[in-house]
Amino acid sequence: MRQLTYLVALDKHRHFGRAAENCHVSQPALSNGISELERELGLVIVKRNRTFQGITPEGERVIAWARKVLASLEGLRQEAELVRNIPGGHLAIGAIPSAIHPVTLLSAECRDIINSLTLDIQSLSTQDILRKLREQDIHLGLTYDRAVVDEAFDVMPLFTERYVLVADEQATLPRELSWTDVAGYPLCLLSQDMQNRRILDEMFRQAGATPNAVIETNAIPILLAEAQSGRAFSIMPLSALPALYAVRLRVHTIMPEHSADVCLVRLKREPQPPLCDAVWRLAANMDFQKILDRPLADLL
Repeated sequence: MRQLTYLVALDKHRHFGRAAENCHVSQPALSNGISELERELGLVIVKRNRTFQGITPEGERVIAWARKVLASLEGLRQEAELVRNIPGGHLAIGAIPSAIHPVTLLSAECRDIINSLTLDIQSLSTQDILRKLREQDIHLGLTYDRAVVDEAFDVMPLFTERYVLVADEQATLPRELSWTDVAGYPLCLLSQDMQNRRILDEMFRQAGATPNAVIETNAIPILLAEAQSGRAFSIMPLSALPALYAVRLRVHTIMPEHSADVCLVRLKREPQPPLCDAVWRLAANMDFQKILDRPLADLL
């Protein structure tokens, strides 16, 4: 790790003396450490004479790996610090209905690392999430980034929602539909107080169509149940469709495709409560997009 740190510093500063100063070691110590790494790998990494002359092509590949290794080490250090300093506590999270599946992934990661953590997870509209954050009734929220325009909040994008038509597997529909096509079907949609519904209504408006909403609800399970029954169709983010429901459902792309970014939100304050800050950092290290897309990729 010491040798890799020296190498990354040299690549950044392109000067042995400045790299050594950055690493708080003498110049000979840094140079000898990199030479030792070259001997271990059997590669010439640094072009040198009396001074730094550049990085070899092989060295560029080694540096790319070095950055990944050091980033992983930093993540390990942060996790160890979290476990040492935050043995437990209680955290309240508000999430828009379409983000309930992602928030369970976050809660599982948190509870795996913080053993004595207890969680209160609430399904809320965007307005309620922001209000409860201001009133400090909840610690974190998952909502659409475009809905957070108040500078009183920290915002961290987590993943991008992709909207699809969800139908019973027996429905004979084209794989690809327009918003105008979809508007004519009997639809079960989230209620109009939800940001998700406002996004969909805007897409229909742009298409010059009015959706035939026969059922409105604030509960994702009702959307799924109606779609599975064949009595109605639903439009929902692919990320809100747990893999266990995919057995009896098919998804259809709606053109033009539309997506929306979902973010983690917290009230700005210094210092942040340690537990809230720890979970924020955990979320930053999770690849939500990859985790959510992987089990459902074959549905598209």
